Amino acid sequence: MSNALDKNRESAFSKLFGERQQALPRGITSVCSAHPLVIEAALQRGLREGAVVLVEATCNQVNQEGGYTGMTPVAFRRFIEEIAKKVGFPMGSIIYGGDHLGPNPWKTLGADEAMARAEAMVAAYVEAGFEKLHLDTSMGCAGEPAALDDEETAERAARLAKVAEDTACRIGQRPPVYIIGTEVPPPGGATHAIEELEVTSPDAALKTLDIHTSAFKKADAGAAMDRVIGIVVQPGVEFGNANVVLYEPGRAQGLASTLGRMPGLLFEAHSTDYQTVHELSALVDDGFAILKVGPGLTFALREALYGLDAIRHVLDCGGDSLYAQMEAIMQAGPHHWVGHYAGSADDIRFQRHFSYSDRIRYYWPGKQATDAVDALFAALPDPIPETLVSQYLGRVYPDVVSGRVVPRARDLCLAAIDAALAPYSVATASQ
Repeated sequence: MSNALDKNRESAFSKLFGERQQALPRGITSVCSAHPLVIEAALQRGLREGAVVLVEATCNQVNQEGGYTGMTPVAFRRFIEEIAKKVGFPMGSIIYGGDHLGPNPWKTLGADEAMARAEAMVAAYVEAGFEKLHLDTSMGCAGEPAALDDEETAERAARLAKVAEDTACRIGQRPPVYIIGTEVPPPGGATHAIEELEVTSPDAALKTLDIHTSAFKKADAGAAMDRVIGIVVQPGVEFGNANVVLYEPGRAQGLASTLGRMPGLLFEAHSTDYQTVHELSALVDDGFAILKVGPGLTFALREALYGLDAIRHVLDCGGDSLYAQMEAIMQAGPHHWVGHYAGSADDIRFQRHFSYSDRIRYYWPGKQATDAVDALFAALPDPIPETLVSQYLGRVYPDVVSGRVVPRARDLCLAAIDAALAPYSVATASQ
């Protein structure tokens, strides 16, 4: 990295970490998931590495009304802390982040009502001790364009920042750091095949900073602007249902160079799922130091679960097919995938289970799904034959044959998630 990028990284991460980490990493992985096995795997990796772990909840997933997980910000934090206690991870080394905080969960309502609920949500996140807030007000509400102009987006983000600042002051808590941006990728990835992405232009990135600086000052939230550590931009990275667009450094060099004109700021890269270690390292090299990942981790979990289901079939352990059970569950409650997948009936059925967007992840927490997974784990032998791990769980076979992972069902699932996290550790580690 250039000297300017090094200084930006150190400034931003000092604000984010506080005194929790003496040696600052080159970057940090943002784990965006509410699946307990994903959280456990992330905390176990953090424990081995002696690293701070950043866990983020999205506005649709966790909010003051429960979100689709049924968890408020306080409940989400307790959920994470329970897992941390189980694995022995220090509570003080967890950073809680809120992702896409804005009116998105209520965008079918009028702007006034949607923003009022967004303000209540931001207050709830701060009250629960969330320290990193990504403010995303780029979407239109009822009667508005689907995407707002930059000025309106910045004004609404400033409103939310003012609420966060006032809430932190009221409860006597250190105010959070912020991520801003107007070129925000859709949460969870695109829903169509992606041919090519338009990289954020340098002028657009600089304009984002300028209009937010003005809007925050106008909203009496200038102090919050001093704690903005990053901007969400599009570096040319995304995944759809069936393909992944890998990072090409040459296309983003103009954008990366703008960080030299943005003292103390980094770029936050969304939808980095499925990038290889080479691309992830290149992103961090170019100043995209916060790497968000979510569906890629539950995709690895689903892969492991279906591999274990195939092993159960080979060993004739009995029980219904997990694939068939999940298909029935998703058919009975289609709201998480309808409108996100397209094509023939067979195409959509395939995507329900094997899409990169991994919308099956919304169904694993339900009782029927957890019961099905518990039954699968109970049916399998302990240990599972290594040769079948090689056949059906190739992602984790090297760890099993080397003795690093015991071939038990649950351990294999954790190892699969950990394997998906490993490239992020390589990319973000201090050098």
